[in-house]
Amino acid sequence: MADVVRERAGVQVLECDPDGPPIATVEDALGIIGAVFLGARVAAVPAHRLGERFFTLGNRFAGEIMQKFVNYQMLLAVVGDISEHLAASSALRALVAESNEADHVWFVPDLDALDARLAASR
Repeated sequence: MADVVRERAGVQVLECDPDGPPIATVEDALGIIGAVFLGARVAAVPAHRLGERFFTLGNRFAGEIMQKFVNYQMLLAVVGDISEHLAASSALRALVAESNEADHVWFVPDLDALDARLAASR
């Protein structure tokens, strides 16, 4: 499956291909932002595509990626099970909790949960 823009809960969402390439650099994230500009407001990125580097907060990679989405006024939805990462890092647990209370970056377990969040935010 390629990246595809679909309406979810009344919002245009770029669903990133679960089998797509890893997002290993800020430039990779900018590529997704560019695709979002083609008609979506939200990027739904499978968590596993972000890789270990994203979930290791000491290197600031997650912050750089998240800030790019904020700067371009787009919502980043990290979709998937990140429980192993959360169990290993209290700082990541705090970041996820704080992010999920705002409207720029959400961490959701699946696309159904994203739909529910989108519907509730309308």
